[in-house]
Amino acid sequence: MTKIIGLTGGIGSGKTMVAEYLKSLGIPVYIADDEAKNIMNTDEVVKTICNTFGKEIIYNGTINREKLAQLVFNNPEKLQKLNNIVHPEVKKHFDTWVEKHKYFPFVVKEAAILFESGSNNYCDAIITITCPLETRLKRVMERDKTDRESILKRIENQWTEEQRIAKSDYVIHNMSVEATKKQVDEILKILKNQ
Repeated sequence: MTKIIGLTGGIGSGKTMVAEYLKSLGIPVYIADDEAKNIMNTDEVVKTICNTFGKEIIYNGTINREKLAQLVFNNPEKLQKLNNIVHPEVKKHFDTWVEKHKYFPFVVKEAAILFESGSNNYCDAIITITCPLETRLKRVMERDKTDRESILKRIENQWTEEQRIAKSDYVIHNMSVEATKKQVDEILKILKNQ
C-alpha cells in the first residue's frame, strides 16, 4: 500500500524547494496550498464562502483572496470557519489523487498547515523543514512583496517550529540547497528501506 509522507514547515522554510527536488526524483508530490486555491475557485466552494463571509469578498465571480486573508488572518474564529469549508474538500481531492498514484511506494503531501488541518493523522511519516526566522522573513518579503509585520501575523497562525519538530519523524535543517538535498536523500534511503 502507498505510504503518505507529510512535508511541512513554517512559511519561507523551503518546502517548495524540497517538493521540487522530490518531484525531480520522480516522487509524486501533492501541493496542498495550490490545490486548496484551485478548490476555492470551484462554484460550490465560492458559494459557501460567499454565504459565510459576505458578497464583498467576491470579485468577478472569484474570491478576492487578499480581502479574504485580511478578514480571517486576524480572527481565529473566522479562520476556523474558512478551514472548515476548505479542508474537507482538499481531503476528498487528495484521497482521489492518492488513488491515482497507488502504485508508488510512497507519495508526499506538502502542506504548510499539515498539523493545524489534522492532515498529519493520515500520514505514515512526517518531515518538517526548519530554517532561521530571519532567513524565512527575508525570503517571504522578497517572494510575496510584502512587509515583515504581515508575515509575522501569518506565522502567529501557524504552529511553532518546536511544536512541529516534536510531532515529526524527520527534520531537515534548511541552511543551503546542497545540504538540504543531502538530508532529503538520507531520509529517502530510510523510507525506501522500511
